[in-house]
Amino acid sequence: MVTVYDIARQAGVSTATVSRVVHGSDLVRPETRQRVVDVIERLGFVPDASAQGLSRRRKDIIGLVALERGADEIDIERSSLLYIDEIVHAVEGVLRGSEVSLLLSFGPRGESFQRRIRTLSGKVDGLIMAEDVLPRGELAALARRVPVVVIAGPADVAGLDTLAVDNAGGIQAVVSHLASAHGYRRLCFVGGPADSPDARQRLAAFGDVVRTTARCTADRPIHGDFSEASGSDAGRALLARPRLPEAVACANDQMAIGLLQEFRRAGVAVPGDVAVTGFDDIYPSRMTDPPLTTVSQPLRDLGSMAARRLLDRVGRIDRDDRSHGSDDRDDRSHGSDVPPTAEVLPTRLVIRSSCGCPAPGAG
Repeated sequence: MVTVYDIARQAGVSTATVSRVVHGSDLVRPETRQRVVDVIERLGFVPDASAQGLSRRRKDIIGLVALERGADEIDIERSSLLYIDEIVHAVEGVLRGSEVSLLLSFGPRGESFQRRIRTLSGKVDGLIMAEDVLPRGELAALARRVPVVVIAGPADVAGLDTLAVDNAGGIQAVVSHLASAHGYRRLCFVGGPADSPDARQRLAAFGDVVRTTARCTADRPIHGDFSEASGSDAGRALLARPRLPEAVACANDQMAIGLLQEFRRAGVAVPGDVAVTGFDDIYPSRMTDPPLTTVSQPLRDLGSMAARRLLDRVGRIDRDDRSHGSDDRDDRSHGSDVPPTAEVLPTRLVIRSSCGCPAPGAG
């Protein structure tokens, strides 16, 4: 079992310094902090006092961590279930009736949130991560110490169970519908944050599809942060251009809703002057005026499948520990002979009125 004394000896620091690094103290010089973190990752140290002698005892707690997106919550973000809310509810649904509890942690990207995740990893049996919350090297090292399932995260980290959706297929369906059903030729994309794997895939897919669609062109894209407020900002940016595109595809529904509201304030008719589409199919997308054409992704399935996969992984490690006795192993992920899996769930186009189609039931 790796102890703070092992970390201190190999990093050439005192145990007090190791403790300060683990608990996020600002009293450690950056170069010393990095040296200690490197040793912690290499040795697979779990920074939790209760775990040092009992690292094989089930805690009956799993964690879910996700990034906070957007500086301010407005309108739908204060009153509706959004992307991460749907996932949390699905995870809770799997845990309901069991003795396992869910511990949530949300924060902005950066070292402070990463420290919180490292500390959290020693207090839970496993972690569900939404998006790309840790650098790839640190994520791989964490997955060797505690079971990890990643939703909508990087697909190129070895040893991870991952769940994602068919972003490219969803964008293909949107662009094909806009071009073939409505004849739109000048399109624009409102993308999400550059540090989001989903956002990068959707932007890349949009460019690919437009390039291969006859007579279609793409205006310069605008980038938001997945929040409604950034969708409003994108609307103002588009209104400041010499002319509007014929259709705007957004990387998520929240930004599309912000865009719709900004266009309405400016007197721009949707879909009369410009068509708008989203991605996610959150509940508020059905309640906008006009209702939002969007790509539906199986949010509840992502959450429930992630929870079941994590519980299965934790259970396998627990059974492995009992069959091998109570000796500690540095690499917890080797407690199962089942290799990690990467699964991509399908998406589907949901046609409503914002693209120019008749409202459902209109005759």
